[in-house]
Amino acid sequence: MRRLVVPAPARALIPTQRRALTAAVTAVPRRRVIRCGLSVTGFGLCAVFYCLTYTPSLLPRPWYVQGVVAGLTASFGYAGGTAIGAVVRLRWWPSRRAERIAWRVLFVLVPPLILLFLWLGARWQRELRVRLSMAPQQEYDLIRTVGISLLTFAALLLLARCLRLAAHGFARLFGRLVPESAAYCAGFVVVSLLSYTAFDGLLVGNIYTNVDRSAAITDSGTGKGVVQPASPLRSGSSQSLVSWDSLGRQGRAFIGKVPPGDQLDAFAGRTALDPIRIYAGLSSADTIEERAELVLREMDRTHAWERSVVAVFTPTGTGWVDKDVPSSLEFMYAGNTALVSMQYSYLPSWISFAVDRSKVVDAAAALIGAVRTRWAAMPVTQRPKLLIFGESLGTYGTEKTFGTASAMVDGADGILLAGPMFANPIHQELTAGRAPGSPVWDPNYPGLPVEFSSEANDLRDLAGPPRKVVYMQNSSDPVVWWNPNLLWHKPQWLRGQRGPDVTPDMHWYPVITFWQTTVDLLFANQAPTGTGHVYNSGAVDGWAAVAPPPGWTVDDTLRLRELLDR
Repeated sequence: MRRLVVPAPARALIPTQRRALTAAVTAVPRRRVIRCGLSVTGFGLCAVFYCLTYTPSLLPRPWYVQGVVAGLTASFGYAGGTAIGAVVRLRWWPSRRAERIAWRVLFVLVPPLILLFLWLGARWQRELRVRLSMAPQQEYDLIRTVGISLLTFAALLLLARCLRLAAHGFARLFGRLVPESAAYCAGFVVVSLLSYTAFDGLLVGNIYTNVDRSAAITDSGTGKGVVQPASPLRSGSSQSLVSWDSLGRQGRAFIGKVPPGDQLDAFAGRTALDPIRIYAGLSSADTIEERAELVLREMDRTHAWERSVVAVFTPTGTGWVDKDVPSSLEFMYAGNTALVSMQYSYLPSWISFAVDRSKVVDAAAALIGAVRTRWAAMPVTQRPKLLIFGESLGTYGTEKTFGTASAMVDGADGILLAGPMFANPIHQELTAGRAPGSPVWDPNYPGLPVEFSSEANDLRDLAGPPRKVVYMQNSSDPVVWWNPNLLWHKPQWLRGQRGPDVTPDMHWYPVITFWQTTVDLLFANQAPTGTGHVYNSGAVDGWAAVAPPPGWTVDDTLRLRELLDR
């Protein structure tokens, strides 16, 4: 502890008075560290942030998620307000009277403001659920939301106070060796480094390890109702070059969920062919190139090149392919199809994108490139129709494979992309170059046979020849609209005319909207069909716009969508 220097006038005091003065002077720092009250500026901005978290976003949030988000965002507001107050005090230290007045104003304004936004938030959530055809929440969920938010804020505030106490402790220790200002800087740096090390090494590292282990265990399992196929036209069968165990969970689901033959016959009104489905899992071969070559050998074995349609599917991070997308093609073409795909990871798309997005690019380039090379070498009159599909992270890999919009148009007979991401280069280019007056959620791009659709139903009204590339992007899909720029920049999809599923009550706020849209990502796959990141039977409209079979009508589309939705 630093030696206390008592001013000269104090030396003349009697010993009892001197001890009292010394105790009073030395006690001040400890009270400020251990029993420090709330910051008035921090509390004010905290209340504002807390209220704004109840404003609507793209998708409704469960009560417990809303509570955590509100508490977390309020803590951000408190930290920002405290920092602003500290900067202000560098030039002007407010009097106790001014601080008391500020607290009284906050005590008068904040409670009714919070009650107002709680009421508005409940109403906004209810209207948003009606808009998206989702079940309403319980009335008492609002009380549970408030409780969760207060617990979250209190826990984060306690953690921050503990870190501050640790920084002061190090500063007092270093104060014996260096000046006071340097000691406090050193204490802050030490605590920051220790906190970062603990967060990155212990928390983030363990989370990634556990997620990786959990994903690997999940990948080794098999979904309910999925069994090894008997047909030699499927990978994983006894005649296949790919073993059933090597396909992975999502690969086995892709192979095992082929529509039954009687359903294909009934829909087509004639005897349908047995569809071909081929898949290579991570364990099917050691490298991406070897897995792509294995898929080609499977295509040769099953005579896939003799079918009317060959379709390449770039899956999501886990290797998942939406079951309605391949099934819709098989119904439309009465089983005269060969559908192929290949796994590149067993981690969810958001982790694959953050950790190593090059895997999806390499896998898409290897498989699409191998199939296209073989297809292009066939006589034009004899080769099948080549179609390509990508969803979510798969759209990114598909775009990076082709490089430009013109290359996509010329590279296949049709490409269907559902739920593109903010990082997709071609999607960004096409959106930026859209025709003046067309909204960002439904852009019109002249000059190329490329179509964007915010609602699958809109694709039924297209005139002229089929499109070569179709983007399906629900206006309420956070995967499409999430962008780091939301932190500080108002997005175009919240300017002017809005998408059909975006509530007019949603507004952009710095930081707030970014966090709300980030949370929406967690539940994007739990929305009804045609909203959020759920496209399902909407793929029928997409395929009908890209590559309809001869004689296909809108009535056929409606009939097939009804069948798939059942």
